[in-house]
Amino acid sequence: MKVLNFGSLNVDYVYSVDHMIIGGETQLAEKMEAFCGGKGLNQSVALARAGITVYHAGITGNDGDMLVEVCKENKIDTSYLKYMPVKGGHTIIQVDKDAQNSIILYGGTNQMLTREFIDSVLSNFEKGDYIVLQNEVNLLDYIIEQAFEKGMKIVLNPAPYNEKIEECDLRKVKTLILNEIEGNQCTGEKEPEKILHVLNQKYPETEIVLTMGSDGAFYYDGVRRIFQSVFETHAVDTTAAGDTFTGYYLASVIKGQTVEDALRIAARAAAMAVSRAGAIPSIPVLEEVIRIL
Repeated sequence: MKVLNFGSLNVDYVYSVDHMIIGGETQLAEKMEAFCGGKGLNQSVALARAGITVYHAGITGNDGDMLVEVCKENKIDTSYLKYMPVKGGHTIIQVDKDAQNSIILYGGTNQMLTREFIDSVLSNFEKGDYIVLQNEVNLLDYIIEQAFEKGMKIVLNPAPYNEKIEECDLRKVKTLILNEIEGNQCTGEKEPEKILHVLNQKYPETEIVLTMGSDGAFYYDGVRRIFQSVFETHAVDTTAAGDTFTGYYLASVIKGQTVEDALRIAARAAAMAVSRAGAIPSIPVLEEVIRIL
């Protein structure tokens, strides 16, 4: 069984500000830092640091050397990374004094996938393999269709939520991991119980993992409803908390741990990520998480 992450790779430009910029305002940032990121790469790093061998497929641009290096440093297989001599994906992130963030995302090479490239990558995987997806690459609906036809287990984080998600057949997704904002966008509901109910009605064969920031997380598969509270911590930067949760949750499931244990480990890892600055630099390694648990 292999794990493929077909996802984005970004350079994150993080600006520390007093408060989020409003229209017409100019504000002096306290500092600016550049980090490797992208939901795809973040989740691959989280999976790798949680002890899973992961293959990352995607496209980097002419600023992507640092992204490839991070993959290699974290022992992520780069056999399916492609290079194009154009501007790569990047983000501009505001982080305010309360550790909340606001993100502008430029797709770059993450939006340049072709069906031929996707087919070439998927030809190396088979029934029972996992594929991890987010909504920061193009042709997401095609990837889901082709992976489903091969019998792969599809794990989707539908972020950022937009019309592309509505073009995807989410009935073919094995595990849907989303936060309360995306849950509201998918269902029109705001209460966790109602979000879970509507998602289960729409996608009865799909396992739902709903994260709610400081209010914890739920798992629901139509039969079992499991709640996990958060671990209290001093928040510094929430940028990669959700991706850390996703990677650690999935890694634990792949290893055969119970849903309860997977949620607990994921919550602990996410709390550690929140207490640190940056995206990838904030993601803990498994030994740290186990030691604190």
